[in-house]
Amino acid sequence: MGDEETAQVMTSLGTRLRAIRQARGLTLAQLAAATGVSVSTLSRLESGRREPGLRHLLPLARAHRLPLDELVGSSTGDPRVHPRPFTRHGQTWVPLTRNPNDGLHAYKQILPAPAAPRTPGSPRPAQGSHEGHEWLYVLSGRLLLALGDHDLVLTAGETAEFDTRVPHGIANAGDRPVEWLALYGAQGERMHIRVRPTGDGSRGS
Repeated sequence: MGDEETAQVMTSLGTRLRAIRQARGLTLAQLAAATGVSVSTLSRLESGRREPGLRHLLPLARAHRLPLDELVGSSTGDPRVHPRPFTRHGQTWVPLTRNPNDGLHAYKQILPAPAAPRTPGSPRPAQGSHEGHEWLYVLSGRLLLALGDHDLVLTAGETAEFDTRVPHGIANAGDRPVEWLALYGAQGERMHIRVRPTGDGSRGS
């Protein structure tokens, strides 16, 4: 990384650290407790009034479960994807493919913890529909998927696959952030899973 790129990363780092913390639904006090970095230091780092060192960045990367280069938004010039998170509809989206406009594209998505837990009387998530196909896999938390007339609560390790022409919407069904992986494809383009044959000769796909 050259001096100019390093300067650009450092200039935007405070804003990036704040966005990552807020996307995970954490207060400065909660992050301080998780990292051992004081609230006042975290506040100065996020405002750009203090330049972070490894003694700050390493515990932050561990707390957010991110590689260090992803935390700071640096690019090392290798062939791996270096995602740039963005926020849309209250969610943080982390691109996992280089060109999301071609074919299947993948994201890690994060929905912060709700201000108040959902109850049986809570309104359903707003639904929309569009051309395409979606496959998702929940990493942590509880994800409410409103699909047509059905409400499904997915937990860590569970998946869903559906035609996005069916009205659908999502909400956080738990009391902490929910994270999931999502694959989006054009209409008719589905994800195919292959496994080795079992002993009885059956095959999954």
